[in-house]
Amino acid sequence: MNNTFLMHCGGRPIGFDDPALSFVPEKTDTYEPVSFSELLLNTRRICDDLLDMEFVDQKIAVSAKDKRMFALLQYRRDEQDQIGHAVGIRSSHDKSMSIGFCSGATLFVCDNMAFTGEVTYMRKHTKNVFNDLKEKLVTTIYNNKNKLFNIEIDAEKLQNTQITNDDAYSFIGKALGHKTLLSRQAQVAIRHWNNPPYAEFMNKDAWSLYNANTEALKSTQPNKIIEKHIDLHSRILDHFGIG
Repeated sequence: MNNTFLMHCGGRPIGFDDPALSFVPEKTDTYEPVSFSELLLNTRRICDDLLDMEFVDQKIAVSAKDKRMFALLQYRRDEQDQIGHAVGIRSSHDKSMSIGFCSGATLFVCDNMAFTGEVTYMRKHTKNVFNDLKEKLVTTIYNNKNKLFNIEIDAEKLQNTQITNDDAYSFIGKALGHKTLLSRQAQVAIRHWNNPPYAEFMNKDAWSLYNANTEALKSTQPNKIIEKHIDLHSRILDHFGIG
């Protein structure tokens, strides 16, 4: 597991054998609890059936005293893939959010995420939750079957957009102003832009800037991370006139 995955904001990366995943809160007349492990297992089974790809890995993080969870399932077409298919899923035991998931892309070099579109929400934890999950996942994956291809095209366009330091600082400032980034995340984005930790992002282009920002977003709370990535993706395309 990448040890940079959601390390801040009270979040901690965990493995599938962590006790936090098997915990189940008390059931009520209106609340049908679902353990994070059961949710992840069922999501994995459905994605394995639907995606004609190889499963690579899963990243899991919890926060808020282990009551909120975010996970990333990673798939690829072949070993040469630099950008793979990603399914992000989140849930909570403190009733702070319904189960939600999103389809997008992951960069294997750094586990950065690229999500576009919208989050698909499930109704709150009630009976037949896994029947609902299968229906929602099937719909989401089929409706977004071109999303990975579109993200790859976006990445190529961003790579072909050369920018200056001032361009990068201007975007990071706007991302901070629009609350896509928190102040400390903006500082992380600047640091990663100035000194990229990965050779793949040494070029002074909009793709390197994008990944400096997605590195910064690794510190986002699990209940907000999908929307933050969706916002970043659309915002950087708009900022540099990439359609």
